[in-house]
Amino acid sequence: MSGNFYDLLGVDPSADQDTIKKAYRRRARELHPDANPGDAEAEEQFKLVSRAYEVLSDPEQRARYDRFGESGLGGASGADPFGAGGLGDIFEAFFGGSPFGGRQQSGPPRGSDSEVVAQITLEDVFEGSVATVEVDSASPCGDCGGTGAGSGTRPVTCSDCNGTGQVRRVRQSMLGQMVTSGPCTRCAGMGQVVVTPCTTCRGDGRVRDRRTHTVDVPAGIRDGQTLRLTGRGDAGPRGGPAGDLYVHIRVAPHPLFEREGDDLVALLVLSVSQAALGTHIVLPALDGDVDLVVPPGTQHGREFVARGRGLPHLQGRGRGHLRARVAVKVPVDLDEESAALLRRLAEIRGEDVAPADKGLFARIKSAFS
Repeated sequence: MSGNFYDLLGVDPSADQDTIKKAYRRRARELHPDANPGDAEAEEQFKLVSRAYEVLSDPEQRARYDRFGESGLGGASGADPFGAGGLGDIFEAFFGGSPFGGRQQSGPPRGSDSEVVAQITLEDVFEGSVATVEVDSASPCGDCGGTGAGSGTRPVTCSDCNGTGQVRRVRQSMLGQMVTSGPCTRCAGMGQVVVTPCTTCRGDGRVRDRRTHTVDVPAGIRDGQTLRLTGRGDAGPRGGPAGDLYVHIRVAPHPLFEREGDDLVALLVLSVSQAALGTHIVLPALDGDVDLVVPPGTQHGREFVARGRGLPHLQGRGRGHLRARVAVKVPVDLDEESAALLRRLAEIRGEDVAPADKGLFARIKSAFS
């Protein structure tokens, strides 16, 4: 294809959608084959302009084109603009139907997608699990078998569209006379009409019920991720295909661990004496206990890492790490003996501390609250 899409429409690359639409309409009127009979060059330009509008009117395609040019559009860049591709969508947007037909599908429509939340634990994330969810959804009617027709009857072929689900309409437009194709209003595009509706589902072919589904939850899944179960959403009306069920994962808070990526982080609370003198601690993990030797002089905020003892990676092998993050807890409400020992330590180390006379200390004004 030759020519920049923006140049073909005569607009600036920063033009908004309304400006692009107006420019396309103007150029389409100028180059339309009906206005230029026998002019092969005008016909070719009309195709190029139509292709340019197809891309620039779609935010996603426009973004790819702005970044990579026509090469970023993949195989679509070489598509015939008058085939079963984008120009049908353009005419459908302007005139309420497609001039080419074929893009519209007859028959019962697809059912709606459903959503549900599955609550799992961190242990479920570690091991993988099977969750059970209940969903209020549409299921095929058992009395009519999903056809929507009453007992002893069947849907009949629509007389308006002869079972195609599509009707052709002739309209006058700014480009001249246009023949478009759209869904049949009598049968709603299904191609069949229910004359005697089922009394249970009232002709819809579906009933609402409560359904239970099992969901395979992979190890390593994250809070907020979504799993799709194909074909487990609402059944389509009158035998149409079912939609999908989207399961949103929610991981309950854990009493010991926080998750950071695939690492597990535990808060390791040490007393002043433990941090200063060192200690031995048995730290619980999701796959068994971990022995941790805390060396003397451990500082607040230090992390100890047990590699490969965290959560499994969702995609790929291996696991994250278990990290123990130190928090040194300063004692409060010391008894006299404990306070005397700390004062003795401060004296040995040459550190200034509050005087033993609490009344004197209370009278000192602080600039901080």
